[in-house]
Amino acid sequence: MKKLEERVKTCRKCPLGELRTNAVPGSGSYESKIMFVGEGPGYWEDQKGLPFVGRAGKVLDELLESIGLTRDEVYITNIIKCRPPNNRDPTEEEIKTCSPYLDMQIDLLRPKIIVPLGRHSMSYILKKFGFEPEPISKIHGKTFEARTLFGKIVIMPIYHPAVALYRPQLREELERDFRKLKNLLEDKL
Repeated sequence: MKKLEERVKTCRKCPLGELRTNAVPGSGSYESKIMFVGEGPGYWEDQKGLPFVGRAGKVLDELLESIGLTRDEVYITNIIKCRPPNNRDPTEEEIKTCSPYLDMQIDLLRPKIIVPLGRHSMSYILKKFGFEPEPISKIHGKTFEARTLFGKIVIMPIYHPAVALYRPQLREELERDFRKLKNLLEDKL
């Protein structure tokens, strides 16, 4: 995984590689059986080279803590590893170019649970494992079971933690989904 992260840090496969301050390969435990996948780095992530260290990261930390976890016990990454200008959504081309890194991270980590955070990561992960994506508002908190060469993976899409900042009324749904995740962890790990 360390070699892969070094490759990500020097990648220039798309124009985002020229615009970034730091690539953001991922962080956390390589032994973790749970992987959180966001969409792409924001301003603070680009500055520090770590995922989810801005305001949404604080929300994620609080949600993890609410189910007895820390970010050191999970693995956190994004579909794309460099910040899009003005925090815009990643383009299909950027996802296509960068997603092989995520695929390799999944192969190396071999998680039992993948938690896509937000609609872009939800769409990519579900399609990758043969499921048809629906709007995240319809399927957040639901589970999908995929079979892989290294065993079963449960996929549980959840709203991106930033939703709690921009639509505070959804914070309760995020908390409810994390409680479901805690139950899933107790069952699967």
